[in-house]
Amino acid sequence: MDTHDQFGTKRPAVPAHSAVSAVRPVRRPRGRHGWARPRGGAAHVTAPRRLRGAVLRLFAVAGAGALTLTVGQVTPLAPATQQAEAKDDKQVLTVAVAQSVDSLSPFLAARLVSTSIHRLMYEYLTNYDPKDNHAVPGLATKWEPSADKLTWTYTIRDNSKWSDGQQATAEDAAWTFNTMMTDEGAATANGSFVANFRKVTAPSPTELVIELKKPQATMAALDVPIVPKHVWEKVDDFSKFNNDKKFPIVGNGPFVLTAYKADSYVRLKPNKSFWRGAPKFDELVFKYYKDGDAAVAALQKGEVSFVSGLTPAQAAALKSQEDVTVNDAPGRRFYALATNPGAQAKNGKKFGDGHESLKNQKVRRALFAAVDRDTVVDKVFQGHAVEGEGYIPPRFSPYFWKPADGQQISYDPAKAAQLLDEAGYKKNGDGKRVGKNGKPITYRVLCHATDPQDKAVGKYLQEWWGKLGIGVSLDCRDNVSDPWLAGEYDLAFDGWSVNPDPDFVLSIHTCAALPATPEDIGATDNFICDKKYDELYDQQLAEYDATKRAEIVKRMESRLYDTGYMNVMAYPNAVEAYRTDQIASITKMPEAAGNIYGQDGYWSWWSATPAAASESSDDSSQTGVIIGIVAGVVILAGLGAFFAMRRRATAEDRE
Repeated sequence: MDTHDQFGTKRPAVPAHSAVSAVRPVRRPRGRHGWARPRGGAAHVTAPRRLRGAVLRLFAVAGAGALTLTVGQVTPLAPATQQAEAKDDKQVLTVAVAQSVDSLSPFLAARLVSTSIHRLMYEYLTNYDPKDNHAVPGLATKWEPSADKLTWTYTIRDNSKWSDGQQATAEDAAWTFNTMMTDEGAATANGSFVANFRKVTAPSPTELVIELKKPQATMAALDVPIVPKHVWEKVDDFSKFNNDKKFPIVGNGPFVLTAYKADSYVRLKPNKSFWRGAPKFDELVFKYYKDGDAAVAALQKGEVSFVSGLTPAQAAALKSQEDVTVNDAPGRRFYALATNPGAQAKNGKKFGDGHESLKNQKVRRALFAAVDRDTVVDKVFQGHAVEGEGYIPPRFSPYFWKPADGQQISYDPAKAAQLLDEAGYKKNGDGKRVGKNGKPITYRVLCHATDPQDKAVGKYLQEWWGKLGIGVSLDCRDNVSDPWLAGEYDLAFDGWSVNPDPDFVLSIHTCAALPATPEDIGATDNFICDKKYDELYDQQLAEYDATKRAEIVKRMESRLYDTGYMNVMAYPNAVEAYRTDQIASITKMPEAAGNIYGQDGYWSWWSATPAAASESSDDSSQTGVIIGIVAGVVILAGLGAFFAMRRRATAEDRE
């Protein structure tokens, strides 16, 4: 569900990517790309972690001139006095992000940063293995279908607790799904996952039963955060409740959200009762930076631990920085140019003010034939990307599609001009293409104010399309969601983080994803409603044979490509960096060569080990039990004095 990379909204909202946190919202990946639930860890773990830095204390012994060195051994049963001494020495992991949180409600959030935080706060029924993306237990320990695959039974673990001490049960999951099925507001972000559900029940605290209307191949990939019923059943209006007034927020993921300030920060602490083990850092902070260069400067000064969405120039500068590691790996998102084919609602009403010419398929294809993808990859991303083709990035090889011979829309300005002529949009005496109203065509292109790639590609569009006689007006905003949802744009830079199961990013282009009325918010990406595409979507959803399903998905990508609604220009690498003097180790996804920020899970932040703890902790153990032993001998003569050696200040100390 971290699919979301969009303008900063998850599903219905708009795509968002940024110079620092780059992946847009996973709309819920659905980010979705995005989500995570907090998990707790073993009790008594936090304090020992605080001592990981190994504190040496030397005490003066009167009259002898000698000092006795105390050897600090920390275990889960360490005395309270020992644990208290570490409180002023917190290990803080600070992540710079360029996206602001759209909502702390998992029913509404669409932006990548939001859905990523939800993955840390709440459990899903299943998770994705960081090695190869196969489904692994989450809140559910196992799942199995009936013979006709219309009934799925999940065994809910009995060792997951909400952070307020109550047991997490099947009733919480049933309530979450039923609420999404019956309340339109609660279905805002992830409604497509439950659209095919007939009935959801919880026969016992450890048994969840989901009955389907027809077979559904995504039952081990329901990227939906499960929320505590006893907390959320008190909400009156799910469409307006942002879950940002009372802290700490009750969850059962690896972290508990303890503080939040809009457009500033999100603070989380380890969930000590998380069934998989508590995270190793004492605190995780997501700190908002509107300017990417400012975030990089903060990393260089040690004010933050991690930065993502680096430009080529930023990455090059950081590679020579001491105590900084740059990660440049194949990403899970695509970078595209999307058209507004005419905003519409399910009730048939039109809205927005998209240019009428973009309803014409030949015009859309002409514009894409006038985009040089090689230049985008080589000049804008400077090689830190792969040329775009299909809708699913090559990282997800089963679903990766390439256009057939003769199908590909290559860079061909002459062909583009021909298509525009055929469509009836010819040049006037001044060399300008004119619309049906006789006025020169100038397209408004929505772009993210914080994204240098958007601005750079926008300049090229002005050049390329200018030669066709078409004007380009870049509309760069901090908040692109509002005009996007209102249909008040012509084209927009788009991008989503794709989950291992692509269902969510496929669903946002179905007719069912349109808003119910112009006043409502739907789950649509850019108002596409194509009956042939919808038929293929229904087929892939019901196909359990992996190979056959992948072929149907590729046919959907082919349909999107041919209709010209979206021009996937590139698959950007995940270019990010972290301070090795703050983070000793961290899990990538996939582990061999993958991303750290915006994962399909919580693996990176949950696994991160503080640098000061790397030598004294057992990294092979993920139970949250850390033992630190510091030993040494100090010989001093003459004076009865003492001094203490302490580790350097943490990032939080410097803030």
